[in-house]
Amino acid sequence: MAGKKVQDAQEAKRLLLVKFGGTSMGSPTAQQQAAKIISDQAQLWDNVVVVISAMSGVTNSLIACADAALQRREDQYSTIITELQTRHFEAIHALAPREMQADLCAEIDSQLATLKAFCDSIQVMGEVTARGMDAISCLGERMNARIFSACLQQAGLRSQPVDATELIVTDDNFQNARPLLDETCQKVNNLLPPLLEDGIVPVVTGFIAGTPQGIPTTLGRGGSDYSASLLAECLDASEVWNCTDVDGVMTADPSIVPDARVIPQLAYDEMSEMAYFGAKVLHPKTIQPIVAKNIPMRVMNTFNPQHPGTRITKHSSALRGKLTCVTGIKNLSLFTIEGRGMLGVPGIAARTFGAVATQGASVLMISQSSSEQSIAFVVPSDMERKVQASLQHDLSVELERADINGIQIQSDVVIITVIGSGMRKTPGISARVFNAVAKEKINVIAIAQGSSEYSISLVVTSQDAKLAIQEIHREVIINGN
Repeated sequence: MAGKKVQDAQEAKRLLLVKFGGTSMGSPTAQQQAAKIISDQAQLWDNVVVVISAMSGVTNSLIACADAALQRREDQYSTIITELQTRHFEAIHALAPREMQADLCAEIDSQLATLKAFCDSIQVMGEVTARGMDAISCLGERMNARIFSACLQQAGLRSQPVDATELIVTDDNFQNARPLLDETCQKVNNLLPPLLEDGIVPVVTGFIAGTPQGIPTTLGRGGSDYSASLLAECLDASEVWNCTDVDGVMTADPSIVPDARVIPQLAYDEMSEMAYFGAKVLHPKTIQPIVAKNIPMRVMNTFNPQHPGTRITKHSSALRGKLTCVTGIKNLSLFTIEGRGMLGVPGIAARTFGAVATQGASVLMISQSSSEQSIAFVVPSDMERKVQASLQHDLSVELERADINGIQIQSDVVIITVIGSGMRKTPGISARVFNAVAKEKINVIAIAQGSSEYSISLVVTSQDAKLAIQEIHREVIINGN
């Protein structure tokens, strides 16, 4: 009997963490739908925590303000600020209790005055630092958290906005900060449980965080997903819901593959591969915090909450030999370093990737010949010139001696990745993939397979990418499953 009481007490403490993306926050109607989801779930879960993004398009507008200030276009950034004020005021009048509206509008004006001051400074100085961009781009979440919290109060819930600079602690790598988990969990557990015990639904700003000194940082674009997972880990959440504008994680980008379908269940490793290789539904780092504690995640549609969406756990629904999805990353450049003088010479690869690392470029894929006479790797196209210059400098001796024949660059390529736990230890998967592109006479420039056997990646030109994705999806997802 005593054991059952302990079990009942544990079940009573089940916590749901819900994250809403920009489209789910994009209009008063969308926010009302999101509020209904929270109202319904508050009746079913003991505690609910909400993480929100800025309204759709707002972060882009904030960045556009900074860009206009750099160009000394005060008229342009002033116009954008006025548009932001109008949009947020309209949301307040549509969503907030009447008695809260004046104070909320004053808070929005205060945030936009800060934005104006930042832009004026950028215009005078003629530059903006990464720290300054973080301070600007976090304003969208700060404004929207107050509005959505008021929307929940209008719906009859007790709610309070919480600025994530008071919760998530990071290093000072502005624009793409790294969370410090121990410090973060300490702050989270000091601040949020008392609110929950008092029956309050916290509305936490996604995407933003703070250094140990409280200086605002951001987790990278799309980082609200990551914010939610970090909070879930610290709070030992029972489940995380990622609410967006699609019914779940799809087998391919539906704008490329019209017959793409929702994947009912994914393993953590599959979802991590998908996010890394271009699936836009989740931030690439989202899965990492919830894996250790085996916290399930549901990706669902805010506007179709009855749909079961995609459930992400330790286990996949893929059967042996079955593949899960096809993804693509565009706007990439392929570098190839080759030469007979590389054969058996230690350190060439280390120096090559050291040169890339000095530029802060991410290497998305690597392929090396077994003869050690060539190395190929892929980086984002906007880093192409910097990486090229760095390689020419660091490998100048080998280039002069002709140990390296040259550094070849192919711009505007796409990495296509086929993902699925069902390919592990299953022969013939690669043949099916390459047969699909061979039928359309598509040239494959480079190939790589992850050691986990969850993915196969191939590089093609951007002109061939759409057809390649469609054919691979038809052959290995539709016909193969």
